[in-house]
Amino acid sequence: MTTGSPHVQDEYASPLSGYQLLLRLRIENRPGNLGRVTSAIGSLGASIGTIEIAEASAGVLVRDLQVACRSAEHARQVVEAIAAIPGIEVVHAADRTFQLHAQGKIAVANRVHIRGTQELAQVWSPGAVRVAREIHEHPDAVWSLTTKANTVAVVTDGTAVLGLGDIGPEAAMPVMEGKCMLFKTFGGVDAWPICLDTTDPDAIVEAVQAIAPSFGAILLEDIAAPHCFEVEDRLKATLDIPVFHDDQHGTAVVVLAGVINGLKITGKRAEDLRVVLVGAGAAGLACARILLNFGVRHIIGFDRFGAIYEGRTEGMSPGLDWFATQSNRDGFRGSIGEALVGADLFLGLSRPRVVTPEEIARMAPDSMVFALANPEPEIMPDLVRGIARIVATGRSDFPNQLNNVLCFPGLFRGALDVAALDISEDMKIAAARAIAETIPDDQLSDDYILPSVFNPEVPLRVAKAVADTALASGRVRPTPPHVWL
Repeated sequence: MTTGSPHVQDEYASPLSGYQLLLRLRIENRPGNLGRVTSAIGSLGASIGTIEIAEASAGVLVRDLQVACRSAEHARQVVEAIAAIPGIEVVHAADRTFQLHAQGKIAVANRVHIRGTQELAQVWSPGAVRVAREIHEHPDAVWSLTTKANTVAVVTDGTAVLGLGDIGPEAAMPVMEGKCMLFKTFGGVDAWPICLDTTDPDAIVEAVQAIAPSFGAILLEDIAAPHCFEVEDRLKATLDIPVFHDDQHGTAVVVLAGVINGLKITGKRAEDLRVVLVGAGAAGLACARILLNFGVRHIIGFDRFGAIYEGRTEGMSPGLDWFATQSNRDGFRGSIGEALVGADLFLGLSRPRVVTPEEIARMAPDSMVFALANPEPEIMPDLVRGIARIVATGRSDFPNQLNNVLCFPGLFRGALDVAALDISEDMKIAAARAIAETIPDDQLSDDYILPSVFNPEVPLRVAKAVADTALASGRVRPTPPHVWL
């Protein structure tokens, strides 16, 4: 049986994040045999989905079963228990997730059919030669005569992949392919994974600069701090297409969308909001920046060295130096628990179990807790239900999931539609407002501050808001003339 390492602890697994086991069993056709199989599965706490007959003969039935398990180890226990039943042969056992990834999840598809010599001559030679000459003579025509206008490079070095960390470019491929699928599914954008076998910022920048002519935008993904800051800044300074580090800015946009609707529910104002930010890495600093640009004035940030304040020397970096000058106006130097007294928003982008229910209880009335560490948040929602008014996580099995899928497909769709030269802070705030406003005010509730990622209005609204903001700023490429004749 093919399974992965059980990185997620069983107690934090869910039907959505667990293992779907696919079984093919050869069962001797005797009364009670199928019942013994289902009893064995149930006795181990697994759940049976569909059961189908694949083959039938006089003495044997071949059945396919879908079984929901908690983890890889749980799945192995189920298979071993079934295999031990007399008259039952396990023909095949596989993890459904691994099956979906077999041979990759994305592929190139032609937009033009080649049905004969005429189309072949037009799309290849001599037709392609004519178009290539046109672009050589009028370079801007590349935006209307190639895939560039609708193609994004998803670039990683594999150093900060989801909760796995530095796993390298090959192991990062399944995640990058998944990102490309999300681009296509939710934004109609063609994206392709570019997994680089280097962690040298100079080499990453040079590689992206070299491939940039083929793409309309660059999305940086899962590049560890502090290199992610340098890589993004240098590429934004040298390329005339949007460059966007999703781990930073996609997270920040969705956090702001949640805050916007949280403020509506609680009746509080951005300028009065008291925020405690735990985790001042790439995402944390981006969240701080967008909140400050939105009008939030009071933020106290923490990293592994403690409170961040102007004048601190331990563990500082250029990003933290900037943050220290923009936050913690009173120079607070105490603990997270002390900072939470009277706070309105706890924003966690760090690690599990950094706060307690007792500390959350000392926050201001109608408090908000955004605990975004994955797979285990800074505090489990069940522990603060009835204590904090609004609780959000990064998980799909709790209400109020803050998911970057709400942001990047529509944001890039809008930027590409108007050939934006970059993605500005105003465009990010516009995207956050569009996400938030997808939910009518009269439908907002404590457990419903963000729309579903499957709400088809979200990417449309985000794309329009981003495109309108880019056009208003003038930071767009002039529409190339159609010089095709």
